[in-house]
Amino acid sequence: MTNVVCERQQIRVLAEHISQVLTELEQIGGIRSDREAGRARPWDSDPLDVPLDEDFRAGTMAITWVPETSSLKVELFAQGVYRKMAHPGALGEDDKVLQVVITLDQARDFIVRTGKLLGSHNPSCPFCGQPIWPNGHLCPRCNGYRKQLIDFA
Repeated sequence: MTNVVCERQQIRVLAEHISQVLTELEQIGGIRSDREAGRARPWDSDPLDVPLDEDFRAGTMAITWVPETSSLKVELFAQGVYRKMAHPGALGEDDKVLQVVITLDQARDFIVRTGKLLGSHNPSCPFCGQPIWPNGHLCPRCNGYRKQLIDFA
């Protein structure tokens, strides 16, 4: 098993872009908007097993439509790896890339689960991206200036 660490913002953006890809494919008639009929799929709502041993931290991500299988290929590149790809032959065996091919139903489930998981967390600070707790937030980008950004009442 490969464990890739992603920031909340990365997961949110990935889900948004997968949703955009699905919407565009539906608009051009490449796919149907409904789920595959007759397939019972288990819903995974369990938390991750911890502790997780980090294999690498995700940097650049890519989504590719695979028309032959009507699926999406999602690639997560380790931080700094994507820049090397601009130079042919520069990507070595030690450079880490996670490639996953998912069905359209799995993509839709990922979008729903991401919304549930990220929607249940505290909002992020617009300046530094760290969570804003109900008792306040000390923003490192504002030199500790404390202003109530969100009303938790």
